[in-house]
This record gives sequence, C-alpha cells and structure tokens, in this order.
Amino acid sequence: MVPRSCIDAQGPAVPMNYTPPAWLPGGHLQTIWPALWGRKVLADFVSYRRERWSTPDQDFVDVDWLAPAESDTSRKSPLLVLFHGLEGSSSSHYALAFAAYAKRMGWSYAVPHFRGCSGEINLAPRAYHSGDFAEIDWILKRLRAAHRGRILAVGISLGGNALLRWAQEAGACATDTVAGIAAICSPIDLTAGGQALGRGLNRWIYTPMFLRTMKAKALLKLQQHPGLFERKALLSARNLYEFDNVFTAPLHGFLNTEDYWGRASAKPHLHALRLPTLLLHARNDPFVPAWSLPQQRDVSAQVTLWQPTQGGHIGFAQGMPPGNLHYLPDGVGAWLRQCLI
Repeated sequence: MVPRSCIDAQGPAVPMNYTPPAWLPGGHLQTIWPALWGRKVLADFVSYRRERWSTPDQDFVDVDWLAPAESDTSRKSPLLVLFHGLEGSSSSHYALAFAAYAKRMGWSYAVPHFRGCSGEINLAPRAYHSGDFAEIDWILKRLRAAHRGRILAVGISLGGNALLRWAQEAGACATDTVAGIAAICSPIDLTAGGQALGRGLNRWIYTPMFLRTMKAKALLKLQQHPGLFERKALLSARNLYEFDNVFTAPLHGFLNTEDYWGRASAKPHLHALRLPTLLLHARNDPFVPAWSLPQQRDVSAQVTLWQPTQGGHIGFAQGMPPGNLHYLPDGVGAWLRQCLI
C-alpha cells in the first residue's frame, strides 16, 4: 500500500523488485561487495563541507553537507537528510550513493553523524544507540528551523530504526518537520537482528568488524570518564549482546541488553506512524531475518512495505562487474519525490 499523500497523477510508486546480476549471488556477496567497492568509486564524485553543532548537553554533533555553491539552508530545494548505520559515516558507500543522487536532483543533502562516528570521539559520557529518537528530534528540528525548502529523511540500518522511533514518538506532529521518511534494511526487531549477527557466518564475518571499532571507541570513552564501565567485561565481549550489556544499555538509561533491544525496537510501534513512510528490506539480508519483517497488518495506512527477495544488507548493486549502486537511491528517491507533491 502506498500512502495517499504519496500518490501522484501517474499512480502509486512502483515497488522495488530487485534482481541481482548473475555474478553477485546470495545475501552475503550482495552485502559485502557494494560496501567494499562502492566507497572507492563514489568518493571521487562527492565533496562535503562540515559543520559542528554544539548540543544541549555540552557535546557536539558533526554534520556533513554536500558542498554547493551557496548556503544549503538558504535554498528552497528539498533537503535530503541521511542517518547512517552502525559505525557508519558520511563516507559509507550508501551515504555516498545518496549524495550522488541528491547532486543529480539538485537537492541539498546532509549527513548528521551519530556521536563518535565523525572521526573524533565525542565528549559526553554517552555514545549513540538504535532508539536515539531524542537526538533525531533535536537534529531534525534544527534543520527545519534553518532550511527554507521541504525535508525528506532516510535512515540506514540502525539509523533507520532510530528515525522510525522518532516518527513514532512524534506522531501527527512529524509532518511539521519532514514530508516523508524511508528506513532501509533497518533492524526494527533488535532482538532478532542482534541474535542473527551472533550466529553462523555472521558471527565470524560482521560481528568482529563491528566490535573492533566499537570497543576502540568505548575504551577512548573510558579514558575520558574513568569508571564509566568495567574494562575487562568490555574486552571480553564476543558479540553485540555482550557489548550492549556492558556499554550501550547502561550508558543510555537501559537496564540491560534485553531492556534496550525491547524498548528501542521500532517494530512494535509501526501502527503509530502518521507520516508517509517507506520500509525497505531485502528478504535475504544477513542482518535482518525475513521472518522478523513486518506485514501489512503490523503497520499504519501511511506505511509502504517493499520486501524484495534479493539485495543483501544495503547492497542492491546492478549491471556488469564491478557494478553500480544507483538502484537503491534511485528507487527510494523516486518514492520520496512523491511525498513532495
């Protein structure tokens, strides 16, 4: 179902039916190859300028803007805001792909970094988490106050779940800030996603990659704030469950991992969404089990579900080797454009 406010004279948006190239079979390859190759190629076509914003709690957030000739906030063109995934940044392959799309469309484009993800550790005794809707609210309201045009928001993986939680908390007031949102490959059932990352090949491919940078940042945080958590317990964490139990949950007001994953998950509240929302998940995503994906009965009438059988986790490469990454931003961007009508 396409939300009524996102239907134009030509009819509803066409669902994203992705067919992978023959040389890129399976969810793992469709996940890994775009991440490895995309950043190397797309970085040559994207230039950012950075702003540092002071937060109400005496910390900072870095926002990277697609560099235009004029001030972004003075423009009347749409502003596309992208919230990155776990340990992502404005240089992640998907952020660069959406930057290239915004550039082609003549839109403003901003990537606010979650705390500690911009290349410099943040100051406060906190980091970021999957349900950080208060941070999303502060960022979007600041952008809304400064930007003259319409605003659209995209959340990738963790950023998508946090964006959904913001929209759920905001309710009908969300449309005062943004015209529409899209959550891409988001672990909206954090328990299912966390358990999936701790099993099988995921445990050996992706979990060590995430823990390597997450533990390093946590140790820097411990240097800033001695006694914040138990160092030995952090170093012994073997998966996201154990890391979240030592670091993420207690630092952000949760009792433990179960409490964090339960309260921060967007899936139980999808019926509360009151603005045009796209949920895109590939059913072979290694991070998000297909059985955990929402069905139409789980969401409000404002929500569009796209669940192609292929695509991996934020993959969707197409064409001849080495492939291109236009399919994802083009498909999502076409849906978002209808929210501007």
